[in-house]
Amino acid sequence: MTSSVLYDVPGPRAKVRNRVYGVLSTVAILGLIAFIGYKLDSTGQFQAGLWDDYEYADTQQRILDGLLTTLKTFAIAAVLSVVLGTVLAAGRLSDHKPVRWAATTVVEFFRAMPLLIMIFLLYAAVFTSEPMWALVIGLTLYNGSVQAEIFRSGINAVPRGQSEAAYAIGLRKTQVMTGVLVPQAVRSMLPSIISQLVVTLKDTSLGFIILYEELLFVGKAFAQQTPPVNGVYAFIPMVIVFGSIYILLCLALSSVATWVERRTQRSRKGSPPAMPANDPSITNGLGGGAGGQTA
Repeated sequence: MTSSVLYDVPGPRAKVRNRVYGVLSTVAILGLIAFIGYKLDSTGQFQAGLWDDYEYADTQQRILDGLLTTLKTFAIAAVLSVVLGTVLAAGRLSDHKPVRWAATTVVEFFRAMPLLIMIFLLYAAVFTSEPMWALVIGLTLYNGSVQAEIFRSGINAVPRGQSEAAYAIGLRKTQVMTGVLVPQAVRSMLPSIISQLVVTLKDTSLGFIILYEELLFVGKAFAQQTPPVNGVYAFIPMVIVFGSIYILLCLALSSVATWVERRTQRSRKGSPPAMPANDPSITNGLGGGAGGQTA
């Protein structure tokens, strides 16, 4: 029996016990899913008539328009949040205390502010006629503050010797940041940046609270406007259809993060090119060294 630094390898009894726990957990989860399905079916949520409207081209076009609106909002908010995060991270890493304090105050304030409240305040106070910008700016302020912490942590994770060596050869701080620290920090930051962009994509659904016609608002309006079938409204089909779209979008972004992480790990583990065995410089060097010792 072998052991690990973190845990002891389970023995025969522990393996049997773990299998029993796994089977019981699986049965419990399947039972819960079956119970939920039974309750929904007993209330008529799975009637075939509730799904009929999704066959019409007009319904499909409304879903497509909501999806494109969501993607457009996400694209703008993603770019602006990354730009804002870069500026705030540079401020937090500044050598000037007023700049550093101002950037820290902005980051901590918008990270602590509930995003839903921020979006609603922006809509009610400034962008009453332009709900898209209330949503975009709210997402930018919140996610930009989080991205700033990701950037700052990634840069601080680079070994201190890198910056010390750069300063020792006379580089200025801007040159050290852009030429030494940031290129090395990008590898560790990219997966976290993309993961935060997944959060930005999901948070676009908060636009429904300010009546912005993104994907969730279209789904909610569609479920309310669809005539009930035997007294049942089509909310469960709406949740299944529109929830699946959100899940697929987030999985696509998450897969990008996973791919980036694997690529960066592979590049870090890559071996340097092999030196040719018949390189004359190596032969001469070894020969000179040997000759020097025997002389």
